[in-house]
Amino acid sequence: MSKKPKSQWDFGELFPTEATRKVFSVSELTSQVKRLLEEQVGSVWVTGEITNLRVQSSGHIYFTLKDAVSQLSCVLFSRENVPHRELIADGQKVLLQGDVTVYEARGQYQLIVRAVELQGVGALQIAFAKLKQKLAAEGLFAPERKRPLPKYPERIGLVTSPAGAAIRDVLHVVRRRNPALEIILASCRVQGEGAAHEIAAAIRLLNEFAAPGNLDLILITRGGGSMEDLWAFNEEVVARTIFESGIPVVSAVGHEIDFTISDFVADVRAATPSAGAEIITEGVFASREFVAEAPALMQQRLCRRLEREREISQQLSQRLARAHPRQRLNEWLQRLDDLRASLLRCARQVVRDRCATWRNLAERLGRSQLAQVVARCREVLLQELRRLHEQRQARFSDKRSLLADLETRLRLLGPEQVLARGYSITMDAASGRVLRDAADVTGGQRVKTRLKKGKFCSRAEERDY
Repeated sequence: MSKKPKSQWDFGELFPTEATRKVFSVSELTSQVKRLLEEQVGSVWVTGEITNLRVQSSGHIYFTLKDAVSQLSCVLFSRENVPHRELIADGQKVLLQGDVTVYEARGQYQLIVRAVELQGVGALQIAFAKLKQKLAAEGLFAPERKRPLPKYPERIGLVTSPAGAAIRDVLHVVRRRNPALEIILASCRVQGEGAAHEIAAAIRLLNEFAAPGNLDLILITRGGGSMEDLWAFNEEVVARTIFESGIPVVSAVGHEIDFTISDFVADVRAATPSAGAEIITEGVFASREFVAEAPALMQQRLCRRLEREREISQQLSQRLARAHPRQRLNEWLQRLDDLRASLLRCARQVVRDRCATWRNLAERLGRSQLAQVVARCREVLLQELRRLHEQRQARFSDKRSLLADLETRLRLLGPEQVLARGYSITMDAASGRVLRDAADVTGGQRVKTRLKKGKFCSRAEERDY
């Protein structure tokens, strides 16, 4: 704001300075937000549903925790010793404990997970998942060990409670689809303490009863219920008994959304007891429809066969007409006429080509005057010989002049020419070393002097510098 004027001539501060402001860099602002979150929020418990799960090769797990309105990025590092880590999956509802912080590289707040609790399933779901992993690792769920069901079973074993709704559903479907199917009931409890051992004992009893061909398959079933109600079919003793059964086993436990360990071990899993009965009677039921439709189907196929045979007969007649000897002979005669016409046409063309070639050669021979050509070639050859001779003479003359010049220069630079002008060469008489400086001569030293003609020896008496 401008200052209040003190007089009529004081107009205040016409150009007020900008208000003082503090400017953050992105990294400074992100660091401050991170520090505030870690100090003010810190460690929290948060619940939600897992989505966008990613497991890295380093062992770190990244995922998003969401509810109906918002979502939160989470990371579970490999160094954190968190129970049930292997049970974390997309769609899993969990309760997480961790530290709220900011991943500064992306400016994104996230939760570093320290603890995980599964929601909505509790200890039973954890035990279910662990047993499932254990049995899968041992190969009890392997697809290659699954056995096909007999298409037309005559006698089956039924493992269920005689007082439950499941047996009524199964019997109703069997009476409607295959009344001749014989059912042997091995009654047992399907819920409560000790039910798993009774189910396993019933399966073993049916296997002991089943002589070769005496029992076609075993159906294990019960109606829907909570996870606690269906828990007997998640026991390890039931799973291993199904795996050891020598007779194919169909598991039809609960409703469509229910899955038990026995479903994974059994040879075939049915969504409901009624669906299990329909799977067992499918072959006979489909055959009833087939038998009912057989007359119409046979008539239809017979008509198609007759029509196909009629077409084949017509084709054979046409082929026989085409293969008649007179027809073949006419074709050969026509082809012979075509070949003869082609041969005459080719012969005439060859004669025309040869005549044209001979005429061209005769014209070229007439245009080429052979004697003149030979004379011109001889003249060219003589000219080339004269030119080579002249080049050789010129080359010899140049080399001779160069040799004489080099000889003259060598003679002028030789020591004989220097001695001829009155100079001499003085050498040490003993060693023959050429003396170039008076300092190299001592008194009484014998020296040898070479002149243009001859040499003489002398003795040095004094030196003059």
